[in-house]
Amino acid sequence: MIRVLLADDQSLVRAGFRALLDAQADIEVVAEAADGEEAVRRIRELRPDVVLMDIRMPVLDGLAATRRITGEDTLREVRVVMLTTFELDEYVFEAIRSGASGFLVKDTEPEELLRAVRAVVDGDALLSPGVTRRLISEFAARSKEPAAAAGWARLTEREREVMALVGIGLSNEEIARRLVVSPLTAKTHVSRTMVKLGARDRAQLVVLAYESGLVRPGWLG
Repeated sequence: MIRVLLADDQSLVRAGFRALLDAQADIEVVAEAADGEEAVRRIRELRPDVVLMDIRMPVLDGLAATRRITGEDTLREVRVVMLTTFELDEYVFEAIRSGASGFLVKDTEPEELLRAVRAVVDGDALLSPGVTRRLISEFAARSKEPAAAAGWARLTEREREVMALVGIGLSNEEIARRLVVSPLTAKTHVSRTMVKLGARDRAQLVVLAYESGLVRPGWLG
């Protein structure tokens, strides 16, 4: 059972998400929160698997709440998916930098929301190729000289190759086809790379791939 916490200041939005999620046999909404402070408090109490976090909330906004959550070792397994009304580049950038595992607009299709919840539990990131392009472009504009991530020296050549492919937005299946290996082997390489670099999930691998200079702007076409 995937345990979900809903954090949004609009009760109607929370009710809609709850109705959709609770109707699934493998998903359970364990709590709701109307602001970021309440969300952090309930997350510490309940340790949900996934948090659907609105960006704009009173008391403490979703980005600040996410930074608190991802900054606590005891909450390392909690996955945060940011929700907002507008797919603004600045929000995408800050959400991923804050440690979120994904980013969705609120008017996404119900099937996509359900897929998102299940995907982040499996360790996947919710970064479409289009969002990945903008994310990397944003790093190009804001970052200074690339710096190797901690643990970089322990990566094998194949793990660096896999990390680069994650960085340009490829899924495990796409990586497997590119490297002519099985999807399970690709997933194993991705998992080992995350462990060595201390990354929470694929979203952070995208960040590290660019910040280390492994991925450069323009690689995505």
